[in-house]
Amino acid sequence: MKTMLKRGAGILMPIFSLPSPYGIGTFGKSAYEFVDALKRARQNYWQVLPMGPTSYGDSPYQSFSAFAGNPYFIDLDTLKEEKLLTQEEIDACFWMEKPEEVKYDAVHYYRFPLLRKAFERSLHKETEEYAKFCEKNSYWLPDYSLYMALKKHFEDREWLTWDEDIRLRAPEAIKKYEKELEEEIDYWKFLQYKFFEQWEKLQAYAAENAVKIVGDIPIYVALDGADVWSHPELFQLDEKELTPVRVAGVPPDAFSDEGQLWGNPLYDWETMEKTDFAWWRERMKASAELYDVIRIDHFIGVVQYYSIPYGAKDAKDGKWEKGPGRKLTDAINEAVGTTKIIAEDLGIFSQDVKDLLAETGYPGMKIIEFAFSGDRFNEHLPHCYDPNSVVYGGTHDNETLAGYFKAEKRQWWELQYIADYLGAAHQSEVVDKVFRAAYGSVASVAIFQMQDVLKLDNWARMNTPSTVGENWRWRMKPGQFGDEQTGYLSWLVDTFGRFQDGR
Repeated sequence: MKTMLKRGAGILMPIFSLPSPYGIGTFGKSAYEFVDALKRARQNYWQVLPMGPTSYGDSPYQSFSAFAGNPYFIDLDTLKEEKLLTQEEIDACFWMEKPEEVKYDAVHYYRFPLLRKAFERSLHKETEEYAKFCEKNSYWLPDYSLYMALKKHFEDREWLTWDEDIRLRAPEAIKKYEKELEEEIDYWKFLQYKFFEQWEKLQAYAAENAVKIVGDIPIYVALDGADVWSHPELFQLDEKELTPVRVAGVPPDAFSDEGQLWGNPLYDWETMEKTDFAWWRERMKASAELYDVIRIDHFIGVVQYYSIPYGAKDAKDGKWEKGPGRKLTDAINEAVGTTKIIAEDLGIFSQDVKDLLAETGYPGMKIIEFAFSGDRFNEHLPHCYDPNSVVYGGTHDNETLAGYFKAEKRQWWELQYIADYLGAAHQSEVVDKVFRAAYGSVASVAIFQMQDVLKLDNWARMNTPSTVGENWRWRMKPGQFGDEQTGYLSWLVDTFGRFQDGR
């Protein structure tokens, strides 16, 4: 059984939301400055969103790989210091229209040609460090790099539309393309080498400053990704065409009449169990090297998962199936060692999920935005918390606190209860009172989105589920997380005993 997280506090801040002159947050100077600000605010945890390479829609929860890192996060100034790029080359690119918003089309258009120049000038292949990196990541790096090279070869089409020989991974086709695309494969390996090289230095700096990194992994992987293409036997796919048989989602609920059709291929848990969950072990081992704490998104799917026929227009016709449960969590615990796990257990109540959390010792999640719409024993109300839990104001999928608690959005009785419970005499006090309620609770860790620390309205919302095009774009402007915010958070930490500095 996992031990409880130490009492503390943290901030949810995706890498892409960090300030930088180049259109998107990176592992550069601003990331180190953010760690410094966390230290001043006496925050022990920095939670990031998934860091995998993103595709259409820019969602970090739909990645080309469950193992690889996003090349967007490679810091260009660091490459400049290594003489792999010049400032003139960087400045010749158009990066953004507004500093508070990622312009993904520009970032994608300009960044990859720059990274290719860095690759062409690099002598990494002559180094022992690069050889060790390739050896260490041999489980996934060759398949991922070949996959990305093939995607370019086939004009960025998903692998189900590739020529049959390589789509089905015929050995002779693999050999043919490995030879034909050798330079392109090396390019994608170089990008991963730089990603991990820069991340490990930032990770070490955070550790030096007593800041633990909380990572986030989606339970499912994208259909258009290296994992499904290289391990089709582990997923519920048609044996001949390799198209999905059934896909993931969630059923209709109070928030959606049609449910949510995610479209991710479902795992073939029976086959995975026969391999002793080898793929999951490798994934979790890799994640444990990236993060101090791992949040597993949609943890409910470990116990029971919603299965929707492939090709369905919505999630209405799905059905619940039994997941691997304790068999998988035992494998996960063996793979991650001392690394802690947070279970995102939000959604439909399941006693089986609660029982598994009790058996594993994983902390679940509480969301204050969910607290005031039920009765007085709503599990998201702070007086109902278990110490082994993590409380959030809201998640990346929710409105900002300032947006959510607007009077015009709430019923009068809900407004009255919010005021009574939080002790808020005026609407302007509610966000601060939410912070106090979370920090003062018995939950082991309190984490808030950076947008909520800054008290930003819904224009800064990170994601609206079931929509595409305007999500994952918010960025913090330079200097925005200043003395006022760090001082207030530090005071909250001290007032409610959320420090880990020996006092």
